[in-house]
Amino acid sequence: MFSPTVLDHFRNPRNAGDLPNPTAVVEVTNPLCGDVLRLAVRVEGGVIVEVRFKTQGCVAAIASSSMLTEMVRGRRLEEVRAVGREEISAVLGGLPPATGHGAQLAAEALQALLARLGAV
Repeated sequence: MFSPTVLDHFRNPRNAGDLPNPTAVVEVTNPLCGDVLRLAVRVEGGVIVEVRFKTQGCVAAIASSSMLTEMVRGRRLEEVRAVGREEISAVLGGLPPATGHGAQLAAEALQALLARLGAV
């Protein structure tokens, strides 16, 4: 059902945990399934130099959160504006339609973070 990449990011999440002294933190939820994603970043000179997440949710939500951190670390804020549900799902090798909400949650967290940073 899930790609090897999804399972790898679920079993071995990258950048999970708290981030000391973040520049910004957001928390988003999916009210339909109850998934919760807390995303924190440290930004220096317009570049995301550090990123961490905490997700309570399904396999797809955890894998999408992990992949998102890999996709945005080291990139300029204006570069990550285009990262959305479809790109996250594609980099994970595709998510089954019933689990696409995991990538949507990660994309919404990124947009909320950019808004909080005034970078939207």
